[in-house]
Amino acid sequence: MKIGFVGLGNMGAPMAANLVRAGHAVTGFDVTGTGPAGVAMAASAAAAARDAEVVITMLPDGAILRRVAAEVIPAMSPGAVLCDCSTVDVETARAVAAQAAAAGCAALDAPVSGGVGGAAAGTLTFMVGGPAAAFDRVRPLFEVMGKKAVHCGDAGAGQAAKICNNMILGVTMIATCEAFALADKLGLERQKMFDVVSTSSGQSWSMNTYCPAPGVGPVSPADNGYRPGFAAELMLKDLRLSQQAAEAADADTPMGRLAAELYRQFVEEEGGRGMDFSAMLPRFEKRSRA
Repeated sequence: MKIGFVGLGNMGAPMAANLVRAGHAVTGFDVTGTGPAGVAMAASAAAAARDAEVVITMLPDGAILRRVAAEVIPAMSPGAVLCDCSTVDVETARAVAAQAAAAGCAALDAPVSGGVGGAAAGTLTFMVGGPAAAFDRVRPLFEVMGKKAVHCGDAGAGQAAKICNNMILGVTMIATCEAFALADKLGLERQKMFDVVSTSSGQSWSMNTYCPAPGVGPVSPADNGYRPGFAAELMLKDLRLSQQAAEAADADTPMGRLAAELYRQFVEEEGGRGMDFSAMLPRFEKRSRA
């Protein structure tokens, strides 16, 4: 396919590189002016989108997505698909979809799970909202960039799935870190703790796959000085999106609200910015109950 790709940062660059390796023609744009080998760099987002069958965006937030969409949609060919892989608010995803439809194009909101490692390995999971026909057109690209793509429903459904998933992740990681810190104070060895919990009712992805305790379980950012991985400030962003959505939907999410506040403290007041979100464990290790 002929693909435009806007946003070639830590996630977008390896995703675009995988598309090139699969034989697709990718024209890219990034504010840094740089991109991976094999991507033809354009002078603007609109230039990258021109004549593309699919335009993929991977951007930091909803405000930037709205600005980019306003630039690229008028440049897109009728019938082309705008596939946004950013994690943004549901309202923005639906607004961009409506803008694309008015221009004779289709739009998908397709946020991802799997982090930088998954982007490089081509093992991302895509949670996709938008027209089924557009999903089917982009499916071959999802299969190159990831291991799974789930069509979740209409516009905004992909973002809803991502927000709910990451609210669970934020809450369970905090609970896992709290439990390890408690186990330490009770004199329970971390390996024994892992051996029990990872095969018992307390098991979770945070424990079994991404264990926050160094030297325990599979290799994770905890074994690399808590270098991300998935940065704590990105978890804070997603938790804030979950609470924004909960307020709009009048949903009671007390655990999600508390998780957002704990990550806010960690990132903004306790030096957690730039660390993996699992670095909540050393945070709790240093704290007493008071």
